Amino acid sequence: MATPVTFAAPHAFLGARPDDRGAAICVAGVPLDIGTTNRAGTRDGPRAIRAAARMLTDGRHPETGVDPTALDLSDLGEFEIALGDIPESLRLIEAQATGLNHLLAFGGEHGVTLPLLRALAQRVGGPVGLLHMDAHLDTSEDNFGQRFAHGSVFWHAITEGLVDPKRMIQVGIRAPAWPEMYEWTRGQGVTILSAQEVHESTPAAIAARVREVVGNGPAYLSFDIDALDPAFAPGTGTPEVGGLASWQAQGILRRLKGLDFRGADVVEVAPAYDTAEITALAAATMAWEYLCLTAPKA
Repeated sequence: MATPVTFAAPHAFLGARPDDRGAAICVAGVPLDIGTTNRAGTRDGPRAIRAAARMLTDGRHPETGVDPTALDLSDLGEFEIALGDIPESLRLIEAQATGLNHLLAFGGEHGVTLPLLRALAQRVGGPVGLLHMDAHLDTSEDNFGQRFAHGSVFWHAITEGLVDPKRMIQVGIRAPAWPEMYEWTRGQGVTILSAQEVHESTPAAIAARVREVVGNGPAYLSFDIDALDPAFAPGTGTPEVGGLASWQAQGILRRLKGLDFRGADVVEVAPAYDTAEITALAAATMAWEYLCLTAPKA
């Protein structure tokens, strides 16, 4: 096992070398959770994901044979945030993400995706396509009066021109929402696939729909762990029943090889509510699957 997790010993995701911003792919934790609207605690998510990833360092992908640990990969540790200040935290996160070749980020709340998309859109020179896996639309203009919160991230991303809504697909949606949110989101051109639609279909068919919507241009993956049912991911702040099974999410991601992903995040892991590390392991595995889409074959 690479980089054992022991008291007072540094550890990195999949044993990646530390602190090399020039690496082809960088991993970073973004421990921001002051924009949550239910249970807090996702600031501890990055450490939990790294710890659970020890299960993924001994072998190659069972279907494709790729080895993501063979990538030019560096773990930058945790991004700096401004305690108690959401706008300043977003500014700091964007600045730290700027200039990286390819970033895989661990939240933290879903609000961290906004500055990551700001940095990415600047890097690629325009809006990107988006695969958003989540229980929630996250397209509120604000959350309970808070303009930059974890449920408003994609309202801002769309209105700021960071993502192309016609190349944006949301998978696993099932949480209560006002009809106006659905109307606004679909009105922008976003494709919404509910969790029930996923259950009534197959991973292959859902992946084909993702490919159809996202297309061939630069794209981003944002995976909120509450896309999974609480049976598979109880350690999150806003759990919603009726979600995807871990095998469904895995099956979808495994069929997306060739999409032009330029970055990704896995967010909303709250270890204080986890059981037997299953949420952290699910998150680490989704991140590992994402890297396997990028890694060369054996």
